[in-house]
Amino acid sequence: MDAQGRGRADNIDPADQWVLNPNTGEYELRLTPSAPQSGVPRPRRGSPANAGPGAGTRARRAPERESPATPGPDVPGPRRRRGVPAEPPPGRRKGRTKPKKSKAKKILLWTGGSMAFVLVAVSAAGYLYLKHLEGNVSTTDVGSAGKKGFSKDEAFNILIIGTDKRTGKGNEGYGDKGSVGHADTNILLHVSKDRTNATALSIPRDLIVDVPDCPTKQPDGSEKVVPGTQNVRFNTSLGQDGRDPGCTMRTVKAVTGISVDHFMMADFNAVKTLTSAVGGVDVCVAHAVNDKESHLKLPAGKSKVEGEQALAFVRTRHSFGNQGDLDRIKVQQQFLGSLMRKMSSSDTLTNPAKLISLAEAATKALTVDTGIGNVSTLKDVALELKKVPTKNIAFTTVPVLDNPAEKVKATVVVNQSQAPAVFDAIKSDVSFTAVKQKEKKEKAEVAARLKGARSAAADIRVDIYNGGAPGGSAQETLNWLQNTEGVPKSSQLGNAAAPLSKTTVEYSPDQADQARKLADLMGLSASALKPGKSEKNSQGLPAIVLTLGKDFKGAGVSLTTPTKAPEVDKSTADKTVCAS
Repeated sequence: MDAQGRGRADNIDPADQWVLNPNTGEYELRLTPSAPQSGVPRPRRGSPANAGPGAGTRARRAPERESPATPGPDVPGPRRRRGVPAEPPPGRRKGRTKPKKSKAKKILLWTGGSMAFVLVAVSAAGYLYLKHLEGNVSTTDVGSAGKKGFSKDEAFNILIIGTDKRTGKGNEGYGDKGSVGHADTNILLHVSKDRTNATALSIPRDLIVDVPDCPTKQPDGSEKVVPGTQNVRFNTSLGQDGRDPGCTMRTVKAVTGISVDHFMMADFNAVKTLTSAVGGVDVCVAHAVNDKESHLKLPAGKSKVEGEQALAFVRTRHSFGNQGDLDRIKVQQQFLGSLMRKMSSSDTLTNPAKLISLAEAATKALTVDTGIGNVSTLKDVALELKKVPTKNIAFTTVPVLDNPAEKVKATVVVNQSQAPAVFDAIKSDVSFTAVKQKEKKEKAEVAARLKGARSAAADIRVDIYNGGAPGGSAQETLNWLQNTEGVPKSSQLGNAAAPLSKTTVEYSPDQADQARKLADLMGLSASALKPGKSEKNSQGLPAIVLTLGKDFKGAGVSLTTPTKAPEVDKSTADKTVCAS
């Protein structure tokens, strides 16, 4: 600003308009030009100019705010006429002085207070919105079929169930008319402990299984046991005779040996609402589709589907393969992989409108068990799953064979020569995709525990505890070791102090040869050996400690866990495969 214009009202710098109000002791914004204010107030009208020491104390609450333009702490500055530029104090440059800092402080206080208010308001609104979402979620108490809570530090298994219940407008053309909601689509999702990988295992609805007895919670809070049935389709594990999702979870455990921690269930409407919430899902078909039954009409190549069209895509059976359920499973796996990619894409995660729409759709569409039945826990589950790279989410199906009891092939049975290896890999938290393995040094150290001399079986001195195995396992193992394997110096000491998921052998360094021999007899891997210390047996002699964990399968049954998953027909969530 030039010197000639400094006194004009339209050229006054806003920083020069912040002046001290002598009545309040605070700086104020003067929107009209006025004479500069001294850091010390002028005497009030009617007061003598030489008032005593206490005359100006109200105006000097904050000495650090005093204007540098004042010639002294107690002397008012010289007045000047409008339009006449004032001379700066000696040794100082012309321009803004400390009132600018006062302005900055004032603005900071104002905006800081406003931001605090906004944050409080947003926090309150966020809390209320979470409570609103909480009200959207439907829950079912499955009792002992699942876990009571969710842990971020463990591998977890969630059974995803899609029912054929025809609720909602426009669903008349799908599912069995009047269905109570059978387990039509079933995916057991295993997420690894280290979150490097996940496996989505599809279970065919037409798989012949034995459904176990199912304790189910009744509306009045009582419990009713629904009797099990043998040699029936898997989809009857839900809905039939009043069975709840806990029955389906128990059936999965009976078929695979894999414990299910939680379930998420959705009907036809979920496909519509979730795909619409993310703005559609990309799919691919190898040839043009025009299915008159499902009303699916797509050109060859890539398309985007949502709503009714998305539901038709996952429901059609007459457009792909041999028009059976196994081919439809592959299409559904492709669709879910694409949905996962879309939900985790930056296009979705950076779009508040889509995120809110997705939160509304997901919470309204899902029924879950009480263990994860609040929005905070569902958020934790989603965040843990988000850690898994899509390239390491493998989709596969329970290995099956056509039912040999049928002339007209309509159902399937578990392929006992292939399926157990798949189930064991999942139980052992082994990835079906190529993931970065643990440090080679650590692996070498563990493997080295099995390298070295072995003692004779008769020299093994071992105390046996039950740490989560079925009742009687410790005594069974004692009898087997003594009578079959020639380990007479063994004792059975009841239950361990705490349950273990894996069977372990703890030993002192001078007992390593005994531990290796016991590992050979029991089929234990190197990771089961825990170098440490031994304990004194009943004779006061050092003994290694064998604790039978939840993985114990019976005396003489090898406990060596797989380190590599079997070769299976699979796809991964990061790639688009055209359905054919």
